[in-house]
Amino acid sequence: MTELLFTPCRLGPLTLKNRSIRSAAFEGMCPGHMVSDDLLNYHKAVALGGIGMTTVAYAAVSQSGLSFEHQLWLRREAVPGLRSLTDAVHKAGAAAAIQIGHCGQMAKTSVSIKCLSPSGKFNLYGPTWPRAIKKSEIHSVVDDFGQAVKLARESGFDAVEVHAGHGYLISQFLSSYTNKRKDEYGGSFQNRSRFMKEVISAVMEAAGTDMAVLVKMNLRDGFKGGMELDESAEVARILENMGVHALVLSGGFVSRAPMYVMRGRMPVKIMAHYMHEKWMKPFVSRFGNLLIKPEPYTEAYFLKDALQIRKAVKLPLVYVGGLVSKTGIEKVLGEGFEFVQIARALIHDPAFINKIKTGEISLSGCNHANYCIAVMYSGKMACYQNEKDRSAPWLKYLEGK
Repeated sequence: MTELLFTPCRLGPLTLKNRSIRSAAFEGMCPGHMVSDDLLNYHKAVALGGIGMTTVAYAAVSQSGLSFEHQLWLRREAVPGLRSLTDAVHKAGAAAAIQIGHCGQMAKTSVSIKCLSPSGKFNLYGPTWPRAIKKSEIHSVVDDFGQAVKLARESGFDAVEVHAGHGYLISQFLSSYTNKRKDEYGGSFQNRSRFMKEVISAVMEAAGTDMAVLVKMNLRDGFKGGMELDESAEVARILENMGVHALVLSGGFVSRAPMYVMRGRMPVKIMAHYMHEKWMKPFVSRFGNLLIKPEPYTEAYFLKDALQIRKAVKLPLVYVGGLVSKTGIEKVLGEGFEFVQIARALIHDPAFINKIKTGEISLSGCNHANYCIAVMYSGKMACYQNEKDRSAPWLKYLEGK
């Protein structure tokens, strides 16, 4: 089955050289919301390491969609840097995708100016105090998604991944937990899915016939009162009917069940150390384990739910969620998923895919300690197997090339 991983596969107008995709895990390497050398070097290293397509993580489609000072904002000023990145990735032999999104109630007003959500529901995990988004602003955000796709094309990207999961703005509209609106964007599932459909329509029109469109969506929100698998299957059918080229099947809600996304335990003291708000540091250090409750990790932890979506739709599906071994990848592809997405194993070692291909390894050295997640506030990305070994493996890898 490993041979299947290394066979070319169609993704809309693209043909990827193999079935591996670097998932859109937040890198935190965009000071001033612009591309840095660190960001370029990381994706270049992953491309050289054998990935079929690498995905630049979370690019906000507008200033109101930003949640970090060092987060990418997909605007015209960012195009030259992004073009350099895609050129480097293409030269290294991989396709390039960019994830576009709007964080809604996760926005920090220090960088986003305003914080919007479907209903103005308080977000303890920010903490943020959003206001309900107006209809005129909804239309503006929809336009922002379409414009972001056009800028992604100018930047040389082969594909865009629309973030409709994890409790960001599209997900906030879909979930009855965060959407309490009384107008045509709230209430019934048909109404709650309206914003998503308007965004995808704008994205598909802007993508035309030469860019692949993927959508990351939730299988479950991960807590009682959130979206469950039955509605997620309906989301998948809607997206299939709208002509998207693939679905990325994930889960969890950053502002309610963050570890449902990643599994394992969050090293909260490390996270608190790198937080910018001084008053947040002692609070998170002391109470973080109560707010960010651990979730048990097992490899391919979303597979059981993802298989239900496999039965519901026929379009290509991308499995994401805890893959760190040749055996796990083989199992997922053997269950009928066209692609696999991987993040933490590629932070630990950008050559993970090539090393599986050559037989050098069959299991990643990633131990899912989640330090790479905890340091996202630092403006850097790092794999810490322990607090004394702080390194960026992709830089060492590039030095050897």
